[in-house]
Amino acid sequence: MKEVVIGFLGCGNVGGGVWELLKGFAPEIAHRDHVSIRVKRVLVRDVTKARSCSVPPELLTTDPADVLYDPEISLVAEFMGGEQPATEYMLTAMKNGKTVVTANKVAVALNWHRLQAAAQQSRVGLYYEASVCGAIPIISTLMTPLQANRIDKLMGIINGTTNYILSRMYQYGEDYDLVLRDAQKLGLAEPNPASDVEGMDAAYKLSVMASLAFHARVPFKQVYREGITRVTAMDIACGKEMGYVLKLLAIAKRDGSTIEVRVHPTFLPKDHPLSRVDGSFNAVYLHGHACKEMMLQGRGAGDMPTASAVVGDILQAATAEVHVHPTFANTAEPDASLTFTDNWKTRFFIRVSASDAPGVLARVAGCFARENVSIATMMQKDAVEDGRVPLIFITHAAPEQSMQAALRHLEPEICRLESVIRVEA
Repeated sequence: MKEVVIGFLGCGNVGGGVWELLKGFAPEIAHRDHVSIRVKRVLVRDVTKARSCSVPPELLTTDPADVLYDPEISLVAEFMGGEQPATEYMLTAMKNGKTVVTANKVAVALNWHRLQAAAQQSRVGLYYEASVCGAIPIISTLMTPLQANRIDKLMGIINGTTNYILSRMYQYGEDYDLVLRDAQKLGLAEPNPASDVEGMDAAYKLSVMASLAFHARVPFKQVYREGITRVTAMDIACGKEMGYVLKLLAIAKRDGSTIEVRVHPTFLPKDHPLSRVDGSFNAVYLHGHACKEMMLQGRGAGDMPTASAVVGDILQAATAEVHVHPTFANTAEPDASLTFTDNWKTRFFIRVSASDAPGVLARVAGCFARENVSIATMMQKDAVEDGRVPLIFITHAAPEQSMQAALRHLEPEICRLESVIRVEA
């Protein structure tokens, strides 16, 4: 039986979950894969800290060299998170001939080109299934089964925290701040939730997924990002009344050599498959020229779902005769033949507070018409506050820049812009 000796970089919740899975699943691994996994060293910040997992104290170390330079260790599993020092540790491990498995979407999104180059130069593996969507096998799906497709659209709910918040707001009409506090108490949101609620987490993941889907490097800096912090219960209630569900969507589309990548709150028709993905679940919906529509759904976050994906990568790495890497030009900058656009075409939900006076609606509609933005649906709410009433518009599909120009024409003295939310079909 083949023995694979591995080292951990970090041992937080995910690392602890990987330890427990490897320990508890060892007989099945030996039977099915004829592999014995032995964890030799575990890098931690504090060896005296109490841990929920059963890692023996004698394996713990605070010296990265004990993992990175041990010749017996052939595989390193990284659970530190963040760009640094995780990236440099992984580069060092690969330069020393060690395959790397990581759940670190930040390091992969920002330094993928460096990591892949180091892996290929040393002829080792770089595995990162767990960096996107936890237990959902989206990375391997894009790399292998869907290689015979030209994927032109990908939309995903890829952050469990924001999906939980928006689901609660939709179901119970609760305000954002209240639901966020509850999510933090339940451990579904970090004490500092900025990476999730401002869309950073989803943008890192979208950079990786879009690169694989379009077979071209899509750098993180090209991803437009807008979070959910300005979403109100009124927006969600109005959308619900008009037949829409609000999600924080990661959207990637390709038309020839033109690519758009964006993360923002998005209204979807209530019968869209992604509209039914609630709570902390994740899902990715895509379209390929051969496979047509497809959706993968499951636990996209959490200690054990993520640990499951890491252990899957460890086993794949341990049994692979040849390590496979993406074949597109993985460089810091995208290929010169590609164009990244910020003038995508979509529908819009517009909510304004307008003066309750004759002729106001016509003047507002005229602002849209000046930029060739046509209105598909309009709703006026009865509530009057300070002589103003809420007006809600759903437009036909229009270019982003035309919509922004139309909004600049609105006259503040009669019409105050309250919300702009994009709508996808």
